Amino acid sequence: MSEPPTAITSTAHAAVPDQLEGWVPDLALPGMLDAVMECAFSYRGDVTIKTKAGESHEGYLFDRVQAANAADSKCRMIISKDGARRVIAYSEIQSVVFSGKDTATGKSFQTWVEKYLQKKAAGEKNIGIEPEALD
Repeated sequence: MSEPPTAITSTAHAAVPDQLEGWVPDLALPGMLDAVMECAFSYRGDVTIKTKAGESHEGYLFDRVQAANAADSKCRMIISKDGARRVIAYSEIQSVVFSGKDTATGKSFQTWVEKYLQKKAAGEKNIGIEPEALD
């Protein structure tokens, strides 16, 4: 697991780091659960959700419904170990950990262009930047 994130961006509800991989947010902060679940939905890696009942679910969060209150808000995830789908009410959530590798890190078009320009500036010929293999 990577080092804890250091750069923090303020949002209207809570503080969210620039790099989510390895983040263990404090859900006791006001508005944090909604902000964390929104981040988890956009995250391109697995998250681990621990419920107040003591269950732990690791997987990919693919949907969420944010209602006026936590009792009616819920998320849906695909469990990594068996592919099962699970619905978890926000009111059941004790903790969320961004436990999986962020598969989108460093794979933006901007990163690709920067690598291309570096090779071109170095005088390389027949520059062809091949995409990295998917893990």
